[in-house]
Amino acid sequence: MKTEILIIGGGSIGVCSAHFLNQAGHDVTLVDKDDICAGSSYGNAGLVVPSHSIPLSAPGVWLKGLKWMFNPESPFYIKPRMDKDLISWLWKFKAACNTGHMHHVTPLIREMSLASVILFDKIANIDGLEFDYEKRGHLIAYITEKGLEDGKAEARILTKHGVETQVMDAEELQALDPEIESRAIGGIFYPQDAHLTPHKFVNGLATHIQRNGVKFHSAEAIGFESSDQQLRKVITTKGDIEAEQVVIAAGSWSPLLGQELGINLPIQPAKGYSITFKRPETSPTVGISLAESKVAVTPMGDRLRFAGTLELAGLDFAINKRRVQAILNAVPKYMPQLDPSNLEVLEIWRGLRPCSPDGLPFLGRSRFYKNLIIAAGHAMIGISLGPITGKLVTQITREETPMVDLTAMSPERFK
Repeated sequence: MKTEILIIGGGSIGVCSAHFLNQAGHDVTLVDKDDICAGSSYGNAGLVVPSHSIPLSAPGVWLKGLKWMFNPESPFYIKPRMDKDLISWLWKFKAACNTGHMHHVTPLIREMSLASVILFDKIANIDGLEFDYEKRGHLIAYITEKGLEDGKAEARILTKHGVETQVMDAEELQALDPEIESRAIGGIFYPQDAHLTPHKFVNGLATHIQRNGVKFHSAEAIGFESSDQQLRKVITTKGDIEAEQVVIAAGSWSPLLGQELGINLPIQPAKGYSITFKRPETSPTVGISLAESKVAVTPMGDRLRFAGTLELAGLDFAINKRRVQAILNAVPKYMPQLDPSNLEVLEIWRGLRPCSPDGLPFLGRSRFYKNLIIAAGHAMIGISLGPITGKLVTQITREETPMVDLTAMSPERFK
């Protein structure tokens, strides 16, 4: 098989890249070992969040993480194990948890996030593509004074970097969804945010681009043939594929492909969980993050989803019931009407979000292979950054000047 551009990975990043490359007139093939949208793009919180422009590696997160990491029910949990890649990742993560780094990368994430919102608006206007996209903003709710003060401090940083914020007291917060009783003492509202149903977005866009000529190939990429700093073939479980350019957008599996090429991609799979319910008659109309519990509550058409936790357990798909229960227990503390025991469960899901140690994705052309582009490591905002990443991949492929400075996101920034 031959193609002009081969994309490895059928999640939000791969499908969005295929969309914009297809729009630009390229011959595109997308290969994935599973179905389209089978990974972390499927069951996540569905939030489009310029409000999440501060990186995971923010000041204070390292110490907070140390308190949490061995508690199986905490928002951030590390499964105890001797793993040199995990230890190396944690060391790099600790080094990035400082104020200078935060102020350096926050404008980059903000710029990408706001550009992505504009691209989501355009994608939402494609005929026949419906993914419950709603630009209603996003609320971060707090039930403790300490949490609210931390939230206000974070809002001041985001305001400084160009993200719109509104500090709300309990009455203003309650007015957002008057029918939902709130126990929050205050919150921060981010009017530029939006929400959607992630699997409808990725699968719907995939169907659209397939109709427009993008080819899908169900196979696992297991190796490469190269010469003269060029990838010549991608070896898959169902035959070799020759490509003029290759894009690795395989999420948490990208480091395994990087190893085949001698490229170090320090990405740790961070397991997250979601529980999706039939949407009750009384339900939030905006996405809500429960700050102290690190849980998101998102309305998605006729469904309502609770999502959260970050569990560093390697490529492990086991469901930790204690962590699922911790999510369920958190929601009624903020909104007592949303007691899970009174809701109809449709699905319990887990997926592996690909986390870099410095909070930035790996995005750019490889220095070692002239026809290789890497687009991976978007952590918990892969859906949010999907469209802008796809646009940037297209600009890189076409040797155009990227609309965002990609220097800090170099795929080979870690030795």
